[in-house]
Amino acid sequence: MKQSLQLKMGQNLTMTPQLQQAIRLLQLSTLDLQNEIQEALDSNPMLEIVEEHNKPNSKSEDSEHHSETHTSSDTSPANTQSSPSETATKEPTSTEDLDWSQNIPEDLPVDTNWEDVYQSSSNHNSTPPHDENNVETQRSSTESLQDHLLWQLNLTPFSDQDYSIALTIIDDIKPCGMLSSSVSEIYTSLKETFDDLEEGEVFAVLHRLQQFDPPGVASQNIEECLLIQLKQLEQYADNSNAINGLATAKKIAAEHLPLLATRNYKTLMRKLRIKENELKDAISLIQSTNPRPGEDIGSDRTEYVVPDVFVSKKNDCWSIELNPDIAPKIRINNQYAGLVKRADSSSDNTYLKNNLQEARWFLKSLQSRNETLLKVASAIVEKQRGFLEFGEEAMRPLILHDIAESVEMHESTISRVTTNKYMHTPQGIFELKYFFSSHVSTDNGGECSSTAIRAFIKKLIAAENVKKPLSDSKITTLLADQGVKVARRTIAKYRESMSIPPSNERKQLI
Repeated sequence: MKQSLQLKMGQNLTMTPQLQQAIRLLQLSTLDLQNEIQEALDSNPMLEIVEEHNKPNSKSEDSEHHSETHTSSDTSPANTQSSPSETATKEPTSTEDLDWSQNIPEDLPVDTNWEDVYQSSSNHNSTPPHDENNVETQRSSTESLQDHLLWQLNLTPFSDQDYSIALTIIDDIKPCGMLSSSVSEIYTSLKETFDDLEEGEVFAVLHRLQQFDPPGVASQNIEECLLIQLKQLEQYADNSNAINGLATAKKIAAEHLPLLATRNYKTLMRKLRIKENELKDAISLIQSTNPRPGEDIGSDRTEYVVPDVFVSKKNDCWSIELNPDIAPKIRINNQYAGLVKRADSSSDNTYLKNNLQEARWFLKSLQSRNETLLKVASAIVEKQRGFLEFGEEAMRPLILHDIAESVEMHESTISRVTTNKYMHTPQGIFELKYFFSSHVSTDNGGECSSTAIRAFIKKLIAAENVKKPLSDSKITTLLADQGVKVARRTIAKYRESMSIPPSNERKQLI
């Protein structure tokens, strides 16, 4: 094979580190952004936090850096679209860093569809290094179910052998509070350690553990869990009717729980030979118990949502503002920046120059992120004014392409902006992705949002007769009467997505 040289011309897409940084900041959540800014402050001496007392006129600067958009509020469920002239947007400005960004292009190219070139990195550098001396980085510890049971075990007198049996049983309890193994299996595993152990001793220790808090813990099955809790209610029964109701409830839990699960009330009353009011009292007692007692005690942490955007109505206009508290205000440190010498090529000066350039790009990326977020949020508010005014039933169909076309960006950029970003509205706090939904055609040729259909379903079910709940077919008919044609299977899918049980499981006596 003869070797030869060939010259080929072609085009390929490359992403500069600055563009990668801008895209990464754009898709970070609020908490991840705060961590990213803190890491930049720790690693780059050119950046510093703007302290309030250092500002010569904090009020005037706050108004200068305040990002806000006003939109007209003349809207109705049928007409929520407005012309572009109705919206006046004041673009946000950066904080005291404009003097250092003269060499940076005015329009930072954060809009891109190069998905195959740059992979998503929303978790990049999002976790700060562990520091046991830093209270803010420590995870809040919550007592687990096993810890709670061990604490009670240590306060209860047990022999050494019974204590070991109790430890084995506690270790076998699932997070829901039920045993994961049968008593026979636990006995078999303990028999290897205690030769003279009898299965009755394991049952005796188990019954003592079942008196621990939470009530119903260490149960072998759902029937036993409910019975334990009902027996503990007997001490609070103050009259014969309550005692009779408890007896009926225990009999249902022990023998007829499948009938109760299927809402077969007529068969229950016939088998128990009781009247409807007696069955109501028994069911009320059973509903006061917890079939998964262990879930009340666990290590789950509460997660708090910090809104990125605030939407409110001011003077009959919708105002869109970025949350000024989601990240600290930073700027270039003038003292360190003044040490940079243009003609000096020493290692120290090169280090300062590199950090200064990185600081400029970081500030520009932050500013671009805020501008893009405000622009996208404003476009969403323009499209969804009906929701802001009237709630979910007035939600309009919306897809990423609609917003991308409105703000002249790519759909991938809109997807990044709306992920893990939250908007505070008069209707509540919602992720920006919540405002996007598919559509269903109506009889008059219009479109109805799937979110609005879910709201209709929820409203109809909330107002139904609990003794005769609405079937999916009936809900389909009621929506058709309002001009919305939806298939029965679609109703079932929407209902299941809202964790609403079918009509036979919603049937109640009370």
